[in-house]
Amino acid sequence: MKVRKKILNLSDLSKNTILELREFGKEIGVKSVTRYKKADLMEKIQEKLTEMSQSQMNSAIQRHSAKESTVQQKEHASDTEKQQIPIQEQEQPAPVKRKRGRPRKSESQTVATAKKEKTPIASETGKEESLQQSEQPVQHAVESSTAPEEKTEITKTEAAQAIDHSDSSAQEQEQENSEEYSRKVAYARKYFNTSNPAIPELLSNSDVGNAEGILEILPDGYGFLRTENYMPGNRDVYISQSQIRRFSLKTGDLVSGKTRHTKEGDKFRALLYVTAVNGEDPEKAPMRRPFEDLTPIFPNQRITLENKKHRNDLATRIIDLVSPIGKGQRGLIVSPPKAGKTTLLKNIANSISINYPDIYLIVLLIDERPEEVTDMQRSIRGDIVYSTFDELPDNHVKVAEMVLERSQRLVEHGRDVVVLMDSITRLARAYNAVAPSTGRVLSGGLDSAALHKPKRFFGSARNIEEGGSLTIIATALVETGSRMDDVIYEEFKGTGNMEIHLDRKMSEKRIFPAVDLHKSSTRREDLLMNQKELEGVWAIRKNLSEGRPDQVMEIILNDLMRTNTNDDFIDLMMEHFNDVEKDSSYNDSRIDRSDRYDRYDKSDRFDRSDRYDRGGYSNNYRY
Repeated sequence: MKVRKKILNLSDLSKNTILELREFGKEIGVKSVTRYKKADLMEKIQEKLTEMSQSQMNSAIQRHSAKESTVQQKEHASDTEKQQIPIQEQEQPAPVKRKRGRPRKSESQTVATAKKEKTPIASETGKEESLQQSEQPVQHAVESSTAPEEKTEITKTEAAQAIDHSDSSAQEQEQENSEEYSRKVAYARKYFNTSNPAIPELLSNSDVGNAEGILEILPDGYGFLRTENYMPGNRDVYISQSQIRRFSLKTGDLVSGKTRHTKEGDKFRALLYVTAVNGEDPEKAPMRRPFEDLTPIFPNQRITLENKKHRNDLATRIIDLVSPIGKGQRGLIVSPPKAGKTTLLKNIANSISINYPDIYLIVLLIDERPEEVTDMQRSIRGDIVYSTFDELPDNHVKVAEMVLERSQRLVEHGRDVVVLMDSITRLARAYNAVAPSTGRVLSGGLDSAALHKPKRFFGSARNIEEGGSLTIIATALVETGSRMDDVIYEEFKGTGNMEIHLDRKMSEKRIFPAVDLHKSSTRREDLLMNQKELEGVWAIRKNLSEGRPDQVMEIILNDLMRTNTNDDFIDLMMEHFNDVEKDSSYNDSRIDRSDRYDRYDKSDRFDRSDRYDRGGYSNNYRY
């Protein structure tokens, strides 16, 4: 029987896996192990072990009986040799030399007497020999009659001792094997981050390679590690169903492990064992709470986009003032075509990657132009997941679902995740094309059931009370001439807690960012801003509420260019507003643009060569 690499629990076979039982059954000679269920296989193994123990006991008895018979034969042969020793012949007198002539009378009488005495002696010797020969069969019969009883008793005793000795040796061997197995497990846990003692031996093999990818579990139970754009590719790695069950893996997990190279006929590499799940110990994966069981709360930690190193990035500074973003925000960027929404997303992504390197950033591009994808990949540090407009709607849907699963897995581990999506309108169109028709069609040709999964995607954004957050900032298209786009926006209008509206007229005047101050806002912004910022933003909205959006944005952009930070901008604006309150003569001309620019001190104007050259002013003008 072959020496097994892994020690089984022979005292309780049910504690072993069916694969281990099958391997052990093959080694001990059980036939067709793959045809039996676990319970039946355990019975077959038990019967085989009983049969093997019985055969071993019988062979021990036979060996002992053969040994005893050999010893008895040797003893009998020695006794026979002793009994068959020849009787020494009696010494005869030396021959007497006959003399010549007639013998004397005395000598003739002596010879006759000797002849008479010689005959009885020979007869007595023959009688003794016959008696000895007759006694030998009797003794041999007695010995043969008593030998089987003694032999049987000795055989039973020796067999019992042999069985006891074999049991004790088996227990000692099992104990030694269990101790050795425990040492191997401890070594594997300490140095290889796994409980499989065979891993150190596998690593010594030069054919073992490394693999890492996003897990996608197929309906059959097994899965693949996606290495390119969260989608199937030639470099994917196969992962078995047993490994998925062992570590409670889910779709979207980042799995790292060791693989073996493909054999002849294999299309994909196979994962031998798992070393990490989402960058952590794989033993922690089964203990995480599902995303649906986590407690959502309002965003209370701000994501500041302002960067002192890039103070000329006015778009992010305006967002911090007009619509601040918090961890767990669910925001919409409502924009007509060519209003700068993609550029605004890029600025937000760059600011987050610089100010918050610990935040996991994912940019999802659905139905976008290929050149936009390349630009994003070259300018943003993060995961760029895309499906261009030349792909099928099924591909759009699959990419979005993989991104959602990936984000939820990270939040379950307590990570902060930001997903920037362009755009949710095109995702809803893709779901409308893929979803089966229910017969309930809204205006614009939109099926009522097609909006469920896009809402599920957008509604996953939340701040988690137990730790972690998922922030989703998505763009929504309006004024495209499509009734379907307007219906989609209306459906998502009340679901977000932050909105940024871009104005077409500003973009036509080349005012960027074309943010509409009056329509853009954040729910519960008091949880994200300090008291000074809150009072300053309220004062700006109050004093500039009567102006046109383009005029208001020009004023804000001019003051932002004069200051380095938003704190300086708020101080400057509050100083102007205080001057306005003191000088009541300018109340009627707060927003009159022509009067305001007439009162500018030409010497104090901010001399610039860009589009904001009209925005300079002195401290004596009124808002």
